[in-house]
This record gives sequence, C-alpha cells and structure tokens, in this order.
Amino acid sequence: MTHIRPVAPTDAYFVAHLVDELLTELLNGELEPADRVSIAEAVLSQTSRCFGYVALEGESPVGVILMTEGVAIYAGGAFGQITELYVRPECRSGGVAAALVREATKFGKERGWKRLDVGAPDQPRWARTLAFYLSAGFVEVGPRLRLDL
Repeated sequence: MTHIRPVAPTDAYFVAHLVDELLTELLNGELEPADRVSIAEAVLSQTSRCFGYVALEGESPVGVILMTEGVAIYAGGAFGQITELYVRPECRSGGVAAALVREATKFGKERGWKRLDVGAPDQPRWARTLAFYLSAGFVEVGPRLRLDL
C-alpha cells in the first residue's frame, strides 16, 4: 500500500535519486554529472520556499512531487509551481501520481494559492504525461521557455 507524506530535508538522498531517475528518463540517459544529493539538501532545506510529498511503498520511496511558491499579478497572487513530479515506472498507472497531485492541490489551497502550474515535457514523445495532467484538471496555457543565467 502506498503512503504519502510531506517531504523533509532529511529525505534529500532518496529525493535526489528519484529526480536523477526523472532526468535520466527525460534526457534519454544523457544526464550531465552533478552532485544532486547536495543540491537536494540545499533545496529541501529551504522549507519556506520548497514544498512537496513523497510516496512510499513500505519504506521504499516510489514517487515524489516538489513545488515552489511564486507570486504574480496574472496568477491572482500566490501560486504554486510543480518543479518535479516522478513515479518509478513499476508504480505508474497505480494512482501514485494522482495521489501526489491531490496532496499538492490540498496543500496549495491551504496556502491560499490561486493556481498550480506545471511544465509538461516535449510533445508528442511525452503525450502520456500531458494526458495525465489534463485528466487531473490542468489546462494547457502554452509552451514554457527558459533563459539560463
């Protein structure tokens, strides 16, 4: 049975490994080396800016959702942004991602967020991911771009 609980700074090791799996999958295994455990420790220690939940099967982590808070006029004030959402392949289609999104939605409402945003990966390759978000009630608002600083 899957158990969902809030993420804690002490979860950095396995959160880093889950995010590594996510990035490896998204980037076709061409993942640039990085000390993601140290990065996860730094990110998760920012408890006023980083929020999330982990999904556990027994004691084994099988999924994670991480969010950050933003504020914008177009969003009507405070809003959440999903920065990472990952469920191990063997646990997909079992409701784990949906449970993580439900917890994130509940958390956002409690914080007074007006919306929860997420960037979907490239289409059409990740059509199943887009379909998941649409089935969870998200609506498409256009592509997201970035500028590396």
